Amino acid sequence: MKKLIVLVVLMAGITAMAQKPERERGDRGHRSDMRDMTPEQIATLQTKQMTLALDLTEAQQKEIQSLNLENAIKRSEKMNEMKARKESGEAKKLTSEERYAMKTAMLDHQIAQKEKMKKILSKEQYMKWEKMKENREGHRKGRGMDGNEKRSGK
Repeated sequence: MKKLIVLVVLMAGITAMAQKPERERGDRGHRSDMRDMTPEQIATLQTKQMTLALDLTEAQQKEIQSLNLENAIKRSEKMNEMKARKESGEAKKLTSEERYAMKTAMLDHQIAQKEKMKKILSKEQYMKWEKMKENREGHRKGRGMDGNEKRSGK
């Protein structure tokens, strides 16, 4: 009986050690790779992906590239600002007013983005872009980014 218990404990230990840490497994995928890129590189990759998915013309590619670059720069600045706040110890829990203001600003930005995309893309391309966007958002919710569903038990 002792040998059996020792064998089970030994197997559990070996199995646990054989597992790679999450960051080495690649579960986080391209997100960690994107952090190492410049806003210009990110914008170029996003534009190329959209070109493949939506069959963009040269003129559309240029407009989308500038839009993606503008967004990538804003995201990079925001991330650097948040990182600096966190490192300096100024990171604090936001008040409900601050959360409301941030959420409102984010939604306003998304509305403006949609309007810009409507002007750049054809109707068919825009519909396809909307579907792509829904799929991305669905994946995010599935990963727990929108934790509300999980917390409330719905």
